[in-house]
Amino acid sequence: MMYYTWLESPLGRLLLTSNRAALTGLYLEGQKSLPPQTSDWQEAPQLDLLVQTQIQLEEYFTYQRQQFDLPLAPNGTPFQQQVWHQLRQIPFGETISYGTLAARLGKPTASRAVGAANGQNPLSIVVPCHRVIAVNGALTGYAGGLDRKQWLLHHEQQIHP
Repeated sequence: MMYYTWLESPLGRLLLTSNRAALTGLYLEGQKSLPPQTSDWQEAPQLDLLVQTQIQLEEYFTYQRQQFDLPLAPNGTPFQQQVWHQLRQIPFGETISYGTLAARLGKPTASRAVGAANGQNPLSIVVPCHRVIAVNGALTGYAGGLDRKQWLLHHEQQIHP
């Protein structure tokens, strides 16, 4: 069973999904990888984990939170899981390049594979894939759209110059 709710945010509506024990998805409406709802989905806006996620997101958007403290269970390959784990190590308000992220994984020539895994991150914002940019500082690739990536980076820079 997949439990879900929608949350209004400064970035538009966010879809939150959970298997009850952990957060499995946080998607921006219109995102490329937005999963289709199936018959095993149940709307559950009062589910404790989804309520806690909403609270933490609201704190993030109002500059009261820089890190999320939620149980996470993203579905992905072992390599994707490694990339997503490393994304959570990037400090609030900072950015790194795809090449730097690949090097941190011990795979310095895998920046394209890192970029692909980054693009498949099912937990936008909470697993901060928006903090990865091109080596020349350009904003590249973001499943929710480059305008939203730019918004998130600007938002974090407001209290972390």
